[in-house]
Amino acid sequence: MNAVKLPACLSIGIASGMLLGVAIGIASGEEGATSAFRVCADPNNLPFSSKEGSGFEDKLADIIAAELSRPLTYVWHPQRRGFIRNTLKIGMCDAVMGLPADLGMVTTSRPYYRSSYVFLYRQGRGLDGLTSMHDRRLRDVSIGVQLIGDDGYNTPPAHALSAQGIVNNLVGYTVYGDYRAPNPPARIVDAVAAGAVDVAAVWGPLAGYFAPRENVPLTLAPITDTAEYKPLLFQYDIAVAVRKGDEALQTRINAALDRHRPEITRLLQSYGVPLVADYNTVPKN
Repeated sequence: MNAVKLPACLSIGIASGMLLGVAIGIASGEEGATSAFRVCADPNNLPFSSKEGSGFEDKLADIIAAELSRPLTYVWHPQRRGFIRNTLKIGMCDAVMGLPADLGMVTTSRPYYRSSYVFLYRQGRGLDGLTSMHDRRLRDVSIGVQLIGDDGYNTPPAHALSAQGIVNNLVGYTVYGDYRAPNPPARIVDAVAAGAVDVAAVWGPLAGYFAPRENVPLTLAPITDTAEYKPLLFQYDIAVAVRKGDEALQTRINAALDRHRPEITRLLQSYGVPLVADYNTVPKN
């Protein structure tokens, strides 16, 4: 299951970094026609992207490319740290779907959704109604948390739980995982379904897509009572990224997102993405 017991003292993960292994694709190495809309994407990262084009970010790229009247092309590479520096920033592609809207190294579009970390647990296990980070039941159950990379950087739920002294019952699942298997970040959802952990704190779009595909019923609930952990965030505005300063492409992508917003919302809902109603619609330069 690629699980590791977390140490007693946990590192604090960078708030935006936790999304880099869950909700984004990367690119490298394809030379194409300058008229193409080139998108960086991970070929093995459902529900976000796949080489078959079956992820919701692939569908979003289709919508934007059509609005731009440019053919869509992909360059593929497994998601790893440094992908923006090594790909988008040096011109390997024009855009990346699914980045945090406040990521400083890029220019981002208007957000096209906001989602949340969620608790995921099996039904009938005494965890009904679990939403709060302060629920005392969390002290008595095994909890799966997502980790970034081999060095064990925390995602916000892992840090928040450890801040309450909930450490010994945490089990870490790296978002990178075994890339030889399909969609490696999904192993944490498999662990809940198999009973390897009682509950997991998972990025919502991942849980929302894979939970209905398990062979046991799972409950998904957005995590609440998180204000005290700022600047760590549990909800994120998600946007399309272009190279820093490429306001011309940013403007055209914003227009596409505005024009197709109801269609994009239906797309996200069809993939089970837990949507937070209010989100910032102002793009960041």
